[in-house]
Amino acid sequence: MSSSHGVQADSNGIEVSGLVREFKGGVRAVDGIDFAVRPGEIYGFLGPNGAGKSTTVHMLTTLLPPTAGSATVAGFDVVKQGADVRDSIGAALQEAALDPNLTAREHMRLQGALHGMSKADRTKRGDELIERVGLADAANRKVGGYSGGMKRRLDLALALLHGPRVLFLDEPTTGLDIQSRSALWEEVAHLSRDEGMTVFLTTQYLEEADQLADHLGIIDHGKIVAAGTPDKLKAEVGRPTVEVVPTDHAERDRALDLLRKFGELVPGTPQGAAVRLEADGGEELANIIRAFDQAGVKVANLELHEASLNDVFLNKTGRSLEGAQAEAAEDGETGEQPALEGAPA
Repeated sequence: MSSSHGVQADSNGIEVSGLVREFKGGVRAVDGIDFAVRPGEIYGFLGPNGAGKSTTVHMLTTLLPPTAGSATVAGFDVVKQGADVRDSIGAALQEAALDPNLTAREHMRLQGALHGMSKADRTKRGDELIERVGLADAANRKVGGYSGGMKRRLDLALALLHGPRVLFLDEPTTGLDIQSRSALWEEVAHLSRDEGMTVFLTTQYLEEADQLADHLGIIDHGKIVAAGTPDKLKAEVGRPTVEVVPTDHAERDRALDLLRKFGELVPGTPQGAAVRLEADGGEELANIIRAFDQAGVKVANLELHEASLNDVFLNKTGRSLEGAQAEAAEDGETGEQPALEGAPA
């Protein structure tokens, strides 16, 4: 990726300090957050609807001015150097600005012109990206006839057209089928791993964050309530559980007694007994097998369940992410639709 304005590639990160966004009536959608994203990493930003995810993205992409605090993206201040920030970033936001009457190729040409690219460059780069996101066969069809997944892929290609150093993806796979989601995940991983692009990803899908993100931030009610690598966060809150199903279902009570000494009993399947372990899962597993062996209780099935990001989310916000989505949908989101004049979409 070429770096612009003489800024070094090692400043492709994001630095956020005390960032606040207040809406009418004193509602603080973002309430004094701090975080840093390292150059070339994928940073996953998680939270229920209305928690402040999109508002944060809108500030970092210069669509909304912060009420207080500061942020730099790719080494540029989002308030004082907005044009430089916009030159350095690509953004595929929730509200994809696609014209249903234009084809994918026409979108590419128009976007390239807005970025001041030469005709030859925008044609060559546009065709490369259309191929790369799997839209070559549909490149001359009007976008109005595209599926949701195709529109998301075109939006990603448009965001990449000018070779950005930092890419913002705001819930890029919401509403997509599994196949489209997997294709998009692959492309995002490739951008970070092979091209050194910094990716800021907001998502509602815990699996997406777990698979893709190097670091995570969880935002709730405008504040960051947890941050770290997915593994570190899971290790902090969730101890693994082991479930044992005895071969003879009548021995379930004996299985419960045997497991009790390894930690706290938790609900399992009807035929099984489950315990949340006190210590490292791998070590305890051998001890549990030995205990059942010594007691002469035959085991039909034994499973170790590692802590999940949903356990983390539940621990930090008091809600599971899925429950939080439904709740926010009923309440409706607080926010204003930002508008950015004179900047390429």
